[in-house]
Amino acid sequence: MKLKNAVIDGSSTVYPISSAIGEEFSKIYPDVKVSVAYAGTGGGFKKFYANQIDICDASRPIKQEEIDKCKENGINYIEFTVAYDGISVVVNKQNTWCKSLTVEQLKAMWEPDSKIKTWKDIDPSWPDNQIKFYAPGTDSGTFEYFTEEITKKKGAIRTDITPSEDDNVLVTGVENDKNAIAFFGYAYYEENKARLSAVNVDAGEGPVEPTFETIKSKKYKPLSRPLFIYVNSKKMEEPHIKEFIKYYLENAKTLVPEVGYVPLEESAYKEQLSKIK
Repeated sequence: MKLKNAVIDGSSTVYPISSAIGEEFSKIYPDVKVSVAYAGTGGGFKKFYANQIDICDASRPIKQEEIDKCKENGINYIEFTVAYDGISVVVNKQNTWCKSLTVEQLKAMWEPDSKIKTWKDIDPSWPDNQIKFYAPGTDSGTFEYFTEEITKKKGAIRTDITPSEDDNVLVTGVENDKNAIAFFGYAYYEENKARLSAVNVDAGEGPVEPTFETIKSKKYKPLSRPLFIYVNSKKMEEPHIKEFIKYYLENAKTLVPEVGYVPLEESAYKEQLSKIK
């Protein structure tokens, strides 16, 4: 039996979805090896337009320069929306003071020239302890989305952060430091609720906790967003890739919540499926 390959790379946020779907798909089609990695959305697109992968997981839409690179290299693609995410701001379980933050406070904390060094700098009643900042790496779509929405400039962030493309590194960093704070995709918070606390975000209508319901209803503002996969159109001509994408969209409704994200409506998945034709 000759193995066929489906190679996926990109967003660490979308990784759990593609990974779970790849695992289930391989049980039905054992002759297809689904490889899933997470170089970050930007890293995934670099591989995608260099024709090194079949599918790119993305936690943001493709950028103009990436579209241009695809054109340059003769790569046509199809974009599929697969789920919703709510970027979660998390703190250590022993942090009993920071229950919620306004968008303005988040901006003051994370912007490039931030004067915030300690918790006391945000609220005089909070401890005079230095904050340790953890964040996704610069190739991450989560990093780009967060900076665009919070610091109001894509990629603009304070310099004294500990970055990692691996969200599990961020989870461990916050878990091991009482004064740490981080942000990443909702699934990683959902999976680690026993180890971390989520900070409610107040966009002007009162503090909102990231939950399935608030992400789906877009009440969790401004950090709710869609998640995507991009597929090389030429690769879609290969029956196993086409079958995999079909399986992905037909089973996302069930598997997306299992890994901690919010699925689209049934009708929206049908709409995505129609793009295959």
